Amino acid sequence: MPKTVDSFRHLNGVTRRVIETWIKMETPRPIPWTPMPRPLAECNVALLSSGGIALKSDLPFDQAGERANPWWGDPSYRLIPKSATEEDIEVYHLHINPGYARKDLNCLLPLGRLQELADCGEIGRAADSHYSIMGYLPNPETMLRESVPAIIADLKREKVDLLVLVPS
Repeated sequence: MPKTVDSFRHLNGVTRRVIETWIKMETPRPIPWTPMPRPLAECNVALLSSGGIALKSDLPFDQAGERANPWWGDPSYRLIPKSATEEDIEVYHLHINPGYARKDLNCLLPLGRLQELADCGEIGRAADSHYSIMGYLPNPETMLRESVPAIIADLKREKVDLLVLVPS
């Protein structure tokens, strides 16, 4: 029997209806596509997961703040090294089942699959660092103002050519 994920399980009835209404009211916008700087087989590729993944040794994403105020989500991000495994990480996302990623990190941050693509020459290389954000952000202004520019600076510093979003 298939499992159903309730992305709104921590929201009260009114909040849930408001968020669902906002989502339905969103109008599609053009995607700002950027041409590839070089062939994929020469690109340095990083991943960005919206799964709320952090190293066990790092600061967790703030779940208590979200539980206290369901209109808030942690706007920060975490760096995940390409060598990370299930034993190194924890998932701090209230809207997904973290058990799957604890068993196989590739379902939320496919570092192993990315390395396989590098090993067989489909991509140039897997970047040294990858990124995780909280996928639940009713108000993304702080993330857009602070975290996104910091992630972009990190990507430029590592000379990443391509960032792949891995939605949770």
